[in-house]
Amino acid sequence: MLQSHIIVIDGAFVGAAVLLDVGYRFVATDIRMNDLDGSIWPTLADIKRLAGQLFRTGRFGLPPQPTPALPPAGLHG
Repeated sequence: MLQSHIIVIDGAFVGAAVLLDVGYRFVATDIRMNDLDGSIWPTLADIKRLAGQLFRTGRFGLPPQPTPALPPAGLHG
């Protein structure tokens, strides 16, 4: 039998994490978690963190990095 853990974010049941020999597979039960559905992560903590981020903000992953400013045209350094 597979071991699973329910994932609850802010009181909402959003899915389950199923322990496999290669990590944890996320099974979404909330439509907002579709981007994570079926993905495999090394730890249960990773799934909880990413599910929380996706649930609260609508996206997950690293925040976008600012684009470095280009020097004004005509300046040569």
